[in-house]
Amino acid sequence: MFDALLIILPAAAISGWYYSKTKRRHRRQRKQSARWSKDYLAGLNYLLDEQPDKAVDVFIKMLEVDSETVETHLALGNLFRKRGEVDRAIRVHQNLIARPHLDKAERTQALLCLGQDYFKAGVFDRAERLFHEVIDAGAYLAEGLRYLLDIYEQEKDWDQAIQIAQKLGSVTNTNMNPVIAHYYCELAEEARLKVSSEQAARYLKRALSADRNSVRTSLLQGEWEAESQQYKAAIRAFKRVKDQDPDYIAEVIPHLVACYEKLGLETELIAFLRQCLDEVPRISIVLALTESLRHWRGAEAAIAFLTEQLQLRPTVRGLKHLIDLQLGLEEEISSKEKFQLLDDLIQQLLQDKPIYRCVHCGFSGKVLHWHCPSCKQWNVVKPIQGLEGE
Repeated sequence: MFDALLIILPAAAISGWYYSKTKRRHRRQRKQSARWSKDYLAGLNYLLDEQPDKAVDVFIKMLEVDSETVETHLALGNLFRKRGEVDRAIRVHQNLIARPHLDKAERTQALLCLGQDYFKAGVFDRAERLFHEVIDAGAYLAEGLRYLLDIYEQEKDWDQAIQIAQKLGSVTNTNMNPVIAHYYCELAEEARLKVSSEQAARYLKRALSADRNSVRTSLLQGEWEAESQQYKAAIRAFKRVKDQDPDYIAEVIPHLVACYEKLGLETELIAFLRQCLDEVPRISIVLALTESLRHWRGAEAAIAFLTEQLQLRPTVRGLKHLIDLQLGLEEEISSKEKFQLLDDLIQQLLQDKPIYRCVHCGFSGKVLHWHCPSCKQWNVVKPIQGLEGE
């Protein structure tokens, strides 16, 4: 009996101690949960009362009490950033990062969010450091690289942009070479202004090596060769555009006409234009051929050719050119006045119309942008096709 009591009494004491400890822990958890709920509701009330500064203070206080609210605070900071309240977003995310017991994944995510805050605020140097830290941690590689690429594009740091674009292409398995070719073109234009034409030419070779279908590279090479009176080399560069992207053929037609005329090779010009018309019909080609016909065979032959082409592919620009030709032949004053009125109306119509449009976002304008000002994509702004375009 005595031996049994020696076993039962310690067991009972241990059981009582365990029950008491468990009860105290549950009571403490209930108090903490009640305090968390009270603070959370208070924070929501501050938000509803449009007192976000007080709400931020409450939520940060909650974070110091309960580390399980990390995801909530990440979401809260992102919400502030999306609303344009970047200072508050930075405050929330900085408080998270300052917590010593965050695990690696949580801290890396907070660093990414803080980098996005600084990026949104335009503080690129801090954002850059944070994105590099995230990438060095081996997390969010694609997202971090895209932000870095955006930073270097805005800062026009094309050498860094090339390196990051190459890494991004490797990480995401996407072809970044067309974009890299634009970076080399940017470097070429800078070098031509600040260094030398030779250095600019070397950058253009790298651009064409990166992307053999780079229209911008061909245009720059052609323009610079023509300025140096190397007309044959300019013609070779301009003629590449037809095969690289026929949507840009209108950009090279005036240059080709000028180069061929400088060399006295009008016959070769007409042959090339007719080839283009058969393969990639555009109104710019038609108008160039019309002017050649007017020069060699007279206005009536030009009018007949243009009328035939407009029946196949009607455009407003073609109609205006036809009216201009007809005005030159018209002798009766009354008829000439009518044609002139119609010509003026079409001119006003064309003045209000854009020439280029982004195929990605729809941005339009009268200037060719290789980097769309609206959607920030490369190589997506092209000459408008159809009745009001090419």
